[in-house]
Amino acid sequence: MDLLARATAVVGGVMVALRKSSAPRTAAFGSAPEIPAARDQGALMTLKMPVAHGWRDGRLPVAAPGLAVNAFVRDLDHPRWVEVLPNGDVLVAEALQEPSSAPEGIIDRARHATMRRAGAIGRSANRITLCRDPNGDGVAEDCRPFLENQRQPFGMALVGDTFYVGNTDGIVAFDYQPDGITGAGQRIVDFKPGGHWTRSLLASPDGRRLYCGVGSQSNIGEDGMEAEEGRAAIWEVDLATGAARIFAGGLRNPVGLAWEPGSGSLWTVVNERDGLGDETPPDYLTSVRDGGFYGWPYSYWGGTVDDRVPQDPALVAQAIAPDYALGGHTASLGLCWMPAGTLPGFPEGMVIGQHGSWNRSTLSGYKLIFVPFADGRPSGPARDILTGFLSEDEKLAYGRPVGVTIGPGGRSLLMADDVGNVVWRVTGA
Repeated sequence: MDLLARATAVVGGVMVALRKSSAPRTAAFGSAPEIPAARDQGALMTLKMPVAHGWRDGRLPVAAPGLAVNAFVRDLDHPRWVEVLPNGDVLVAEALQEPSSAPEGIIDRARHATMRRAGAIGRSANRITLCRDPNGDGVAEDCRPFLENQRQPFGMALVGDTFYVGNTDGIVAFDYQPDGITGAGQRIVDFKPGGHWTRSLLASPDGRRLYCGVGSQSNIGEDGMEAEEGRAAIWEVDLATGAARIFAGGLRNPVGLAWEPGSGSLWTVVNERDGLGDETPPDYLTSVRDGGFYGWPYSYWGGTVDDRVPQDPALVAQAIAPDYALGGHTASLGLCWMPAGTLPGFPEGMVIGQHGSWNRSTLSGYKLIFVPFADGRPSGPARDILTGFLSEDEKLAYGRPVGVTIGPGGRSLLMADDVGNVVWRVTGA
């Protein structure tokens, strides 16, 4: 399997070299991005994935000037999401994409082999770990299993005395127990598993509703739209009645969710489609309207039609353009609102964990970034918070950022790194 992955890398390297010469030099970033015209890559999409390496010999991510970074907890098993509870306990969801079936054909086997080398597919730990820092030194001294035997757990939310988990096949409610949960819990919503498998959760400020991001099964609906029913959407659950509905659709893979406190609006980061070029279309950060439709799979960035897809002109006419482009294929997953004063020198805005690209000739993402806000909207260029997750030659990934949240005490960030198997803590220097 490793030989197959190496062979795939050679073939992929040829495609990368051919496409790199014509790749755009400017990233599609910001409120008015320059998005290059689509260039259909066909069956041989650009494939460039660094080998999972991890952090060795004292290497750390590179913090922006004025900031410092340390490992809050190490030796996890693909940490993906972090939830800080009101009592200061830190919960970490450990999960990994699992093969949906035995690979069929040489291309499918090669893809699986490459993903394994990149640390992107394999056995999932399927647990949530509890980490405590009783002496407040920024390093967790007490870590223990909190909830086990889940199905690719991701999002978490504590509302009153009920703890909710976003598994790939649905949302499960448990009676909260501070030192660890046992029992099967109660399934309150079912989702189709697999595909884009993550299920982020966010409670409404009043605790009456729960929002969940559910990604598409496929890239552009190539398995048929029946397979996509209930997917590529953000769901809303009424916790009193159990009623669930699609809040907004046409979002290929909405992952992180956050509230902008001034306007009270819901925001998300979305991973856009592959196979059209290094910067086409960009992933994005956007506010989410109740009942809104954001284009997938028929169009992107509003009404730009994807002519690989059988069209629905009425839906394209409704498509809402996103608020802020985050660069092509950055795999922006993590999202949290950061109040001014959390980190020195940073105003209020959104923090975004960019897991990193594979479908482009020059890798993108692989960093933790900040988008400043003013009057409830993005207000300037993005700034780096953490970098250094890639080797200079782009062959090795020391880590890959995923979920991010405000740390206990409100003066730090915690970020899950699922290749480095670390939760990093960012503070003022």
